Amino acid sequence: MRKWLFALLILLLLPTQALANEREVYIALGDSLAAGQTSYSQIDAGYTDFIALQLERQGRLAHFSKELTFPGYRVSNVIETVKSEQAQALLKEATVITISAGANDLLPLIAHNPQKGTMNFSQLNANFALNHVREKIDELLQLVREKAPNATIYVMGYYFPYVSVHNEQMAGATAALQLMNEILKQQATKAGATFVDVYDDFEQERANYLPNVSDVHPNQLGYLVMANAMLRNYSGNDSLQLSEVDLPPPNPKSFEELLELQEQRQTTPVALHLLTAPRAIYV
Repeated sequence: MRKWLFALLILLLLPTQALANEREVYIALGDSLAAGQTSYSQIDAGYTDFIALQLERQGRLAHFSKELTFPGYRVSNVIETVKSEQAQALLKEATVITISAGANDLLPLIAHNPQKGTMNFSQLNANFALNHVREKIDELLQLVREKAPNATIYVMGYYFPYVSVHNEQMAGATAALQLMNEILKQQATKAGATFVDVYDDFEQERANYLPNVSDVHPNQLGYLVMANAMLRNYSGNDSLQLSEVDLPPPNPKSFEELLELQEQRQTTPVALHLLTAPRAIYV
């Protein structure tokens, strides 16, 4: 009888213990997509926030931060951020990391005129930029692996970010962006990280996800596609997929407010000793 009761007690305790072991410290790294930039030059909840939201809803989140992200970051900027003193405590405890980096090394080379639906760029300059991305992403992933030895790393791919373009104008830019995704995938695989492909899912309704033809950043539905792609890789199935009704109401902030918030964070010591309770930082 006692053996039976002991076995029952073990079974009752197992789910709780398993849940405790699954609680994640999720740290986002990267550019404006990681930061959650809107289609109208503000900052709101983006794909990283939606991932954290779903992990929290499932009881799997101990801590989330996107304070190491910033609009305009190139791969080299992300590397410098990872090397910073501010990043050390965050990365040391990280169990999940997402990285968005590379687009700002390539997209500035593409001259896009949304009114005329045209774009042009130098293939030579694009090839040089892509080779630079290859080298820097390799350096970044090695560094992140060193600074965050317990983390599973997800490298986010990119979607085609233009809507107002004539079909005959798209070929070169499309090829360059797809090559960058291939580079990110190759380097992620080499580093033991997971590449998250969002291109095809985003392409299905690209016009609905990019409401401002003069801006390359998506709306919440576009960020939802990215979040679900990562969550699918994280769980291995569709069990953690979010829907539109799960999203928080928009709460955009200006870049000035973001800078002020970052300055406040930099003067406040980073402490991760309260990881027993879910804590999410939503900008």
